[in-house]
Amino acid sequence: MATSLAIAFVAALHLLFMVLEMFFWRKPLGRRIFGLNSELAGQTAALAANQGLYNGFLAAGLIWSLTSPPNATAISVFFLTCVIVAGVFGAITAKRSILFIQALPGAVALAIVLVSG
Repeated sequence: MATSLAIAFVAALHLLFMVLEMFFWRKPLGRRIFGLNSELAGQTAALAANQGLYNGFLAAGLIWSLTSPPNATAISVFFLTCVIVAGVFGAITAKRSILFIQALPGAVALAIVLVSG
């Protein structure tokens, strides 16, 4: 149960990231969350939407792992590893807080998956 909850939490985070990046990037909420002014938000909206789509794919893979019992561990390990790598890369290249917002929940979930076998 803890494994499923941890994976579902990380999937929900990535669905939230997807929605924020794809649909709220130019809106006041998105600009406030990401610290953007209107001009920069407009200039980077296509890049953010693309990034949001990738976050949606991560969420979809994690949800798939929850609905695919025979391969659940392998699928979840793969997608959680992708989450961690993306979070570490984002922390190095964009903003340090991504390490805690994205990579850390993914790492905790991965540890729970690995411990539960």
